[in-house]
Amino acid sequence: MDARRLVEEHYLKKGAAPPDVVIYRDYRELLERKDIDAVVVSTPDHWHAEQAAAAALAGKDIYLQKPMALTVAESRLLLDVITRTKRIVQIGSQQRSMDQFRRACELVRAGRVGQLKRIEIGLPVDPTKPDDPEQPVPPNLDYDRWLGCTPKVYYTEQRVHPQKDYSRPGWLRCENYCLGMITGWGTHHLDTAHWALGIESGGPLKVEGRAEFPPPEHTIWNVHGPYDVELVYPGGVRMLVSNKFPNGVKFIGDEGWIFVAREGQTTSSDPASPSTSLKPLDASDPKLLDPRGLTVELYRSNDHHKNWLECVRTRKTPVAPATAGHAALCACFISWVAMKLGRPLAWDAKAERFVDDNNANAMLSRPERAPYGVHRLMEARG
Repeated sequence: MDARRLVEEHYLKKGAAPPDVVIYRDYRELLERKDIDAVVVSTPDHWHAEQAAAAALAGKDIYLQKPMALTVAESRLLLDVITRTKRIVQIGSQQRSMDQFRRACELVRAGRVGQLKRIEIGLPVDPTKPDDPEQPVPPNLDYDRWLGCTPKVYYTEQRVHPQKDYSRPGWLRCENYCLGMITGWGTHHLDTAHWALGIESGGPLKVEGRAEFPPPEHTIWNVHGPYDVELVYPGGVRMLVSNKFPNGVKFIGDEGWIFVAREGQTTSSDPASPSTSLKPLDASDPKLLDPRGLTVELYRSNDHHKNWLECVRTRKTPVAPATAGHAALCACFISWVAMKLGRPLAWDAKAERFVDDNNANAMLSRPERAPYGVHRLMEARG
């Protein structure tokens, strides 16, 4: 109901008559409508793959919030569906439509820092706390459907969305629905790094990680705490991802460095994250940022949502396509696996498997609770 009111107020403020806003309890009813050409999937991470795949199969173009999916297996299946159905998909990696991120990637690709040696990525962390007790399911929530393919567990507001406001929801801190900041903020910043590296598909060769996780009795807010991850990419480029770095991406070469971040780097989840005096676009020498003589020009989009709508009309590829979203998710997900296992892992980016490591490969997918899940959806569709 709040969403309907928001849409109506938007149109009324512009002096226009509000459209007829229809609310559905089951997304499949919406997808059956022939007069709808495109959809936005902005649900918790564990619902991304199933809903986006169903939309693609229904002939809808999709704006899909990041991360692409919850696991590598889900993301791969979804990418295959999108490719086969030729849908226009924009991943919500909106940093690609922010001027300073595009400029930083152009400068790095043009060799302004010399030979790229190292990338430092700073991501915040989320807090934990003991589990809240069970509560009655609110009448406005279809809780079984909200859980979807994840295990059946008792309801408490700590696990889902706040009932009274739109503050940070608890599901972002529960591994059943989200892997924490490594895929939350991580898919933004690793996608930026991939853009600078020219990676549209593929990924690292090696990954090693360490992380603090909440005690076992914290089963709800149980995503990672402080962490350090190192990924090694082709050409020997080392990518270090840690909560100890300022929130942003720093490209370090043998001739200097370039740093890029959003305007506001402190997050509501981790206000104690490292501060920095660096500007949203900064460098070891201001001359590195001089646009004159720049030989690389990347896809220019000044409005992420508008870019998607334009591509829906023209059938051109958007600035943040599904291939890039999948590559970013894979790099973040294997970082999470490395954090969990605490040992070096070799990664075959083409096969999307760890090399000779059955335990690590077993973590690339998850069981799906019936009747939900993208794999079950695809089996039903034959």
